[in-house]
Amino acid sequence: MDDAVIVGGKALHPDMKAMLDARATAGPATTIDEQRAAWTRYSQALSKPHPADMAVDDRVLTLDHGGVNVRVYRPANAAATAPVVVYSHGGGFMKGDLDSSDNFAWGLAQETAAVVVSVDYRLAPEHPFPAAFDDVLGVVGYVANRPDDFGIDPKRIAVCGDSAGGNLSAAVCLAARDQGGPAIIAQSLLYPGTGLEQSGGSYEENANAPGLTRAATQTYRKLYMPRPEDLQNPYARPVIATDFTGLPPAYIHTAQHDPIRDDGAVYAEKLKAAGVDVVYRCAKGMLHGFLRARGLGEGGRVEFLAATDWLKARLA
Repeated sequence: MDDAVIVGGKALHPDMKAMLDARATAGPATTIDEQRAAWTRYSQALSKPHPADMAVDDRVLTLDHGGVNVRVYRPANAAATAPVVVYSHGGGFMKGDLDSSDNFAWGLAQETAAVVVSVDYRLAPEHPFPAAFDDVLGVVGYVANRPDDFGIDPKRIAVCGDSAGGNLSAAVCLAARDQGGPAIIAQSLLYPGTGLEQSGGSYEENANAPGLTRAATQTYRKLYMPRPEDLQNPYARPVIATDFTGLPPAYIHTAQHDPIRDDGAVYAEKLKAAGVDVVYRCAKGMLHGFLRARGLGEGGRVEFLAATDWLKARLA
């Protein structure tokens, strides 16, 4: 890239600069409450309101283990009985909510012409594994069993998640297969943390990358998986599963300068080896979280459309 921006010795795509500037402006954060507040400021700085003709409403879904907040997006171009995407946001399992993920969720709905159900899953450390996993899996089941409540086709359900949400989406696919449903026809995993050992490879290469460091990923894992037995559970770490057959087609999108790049790359290879249809894409010059740059420049938009075009085709 002739117009690359050099940060921390990394040649970054120019669209990454605005993301880094927004993160710096959000301010320093040490405690969990401070980190969550900074994440909200960072997200808001990169967000735009949803289109005026998009129907958006917040709901509380009553699941077996309690209520879960969701935000439902129906774009104007959605069919009367539309496909649906259950979306799980990123944030290291300990940050993020419906507002911080709003810009991504409505963009997903707009570009795929699908109803998007964004899940406000419970956060660690107050609610460690399997709380977030249970919430997302429960929402998928709820949507599948009550299609009329959402105006969706229960035979066209996909899951999508970025970062921690990518982990949750992959885990839900494993669980749905193991439990005989709900039927999921596509999984879109965007710079997912699938649970590799946090050493070597991209963890070493990008240990101190701008945006996400290896140390941060280690902290997030300890907060979400505090018990030794959690670390042996494929629903917490999908990459350690022993059987990847029978899983839905997958789109896996990673960033070149991301410590968890190999999480996505290795997961893609394991799925392929099991006969799963996989599209793998690595965004050159980009950082963890790069899809937030979809409104910052052509590079970010191209990467975002690559992800949404795949989903749209699978849900057609």
